[in-house]
Amino acid sequence: MDRQIREAEERGAFDRLPGAGKPLPGVIDAPYDELWWIKRKMAREGWSVLPPALALRKEAEDALAAAAQAPTERIVRELVEDLNVKIRDHLAKPPPGPPLGLKPYDVEEVVRRWREGRTTAE
Repeated sequence: MDRQIREAEERGAFDRLPGAGKPLPGVIDAPYDELWWIKRKMAREGWSVLPPALALRKEAEDALAAAAQAPTERIVRELVEDLNVKIRDHLAKPPPGPPLGLKPYDVEEVVRRWREGRTTAE
């Protein structure tokens, strides 16, 4: 391995790499974090890691937005019923972290609002 690296250096394989000769960003002025590379990759890829309750809150927000834009009542019902299953599971066996702060949604109420939104949009 060392020989391969040395030969690559001699060939100049590392000469034109981005950031060559510059310190790694955030390494010198930041405290050491052994997971720095994972965090940087997650930021670069747009990933986020939320506690389960916060992730479910975000999922609920996204599901209700999708339900409001759904083309059919059947899809609205499926979205809300699937969400309710996840909320009930979370309430039955809460993981560590902040409380969920949600309860299952009234499917009929969401469908009613969906219908109202469709009539005002037309």
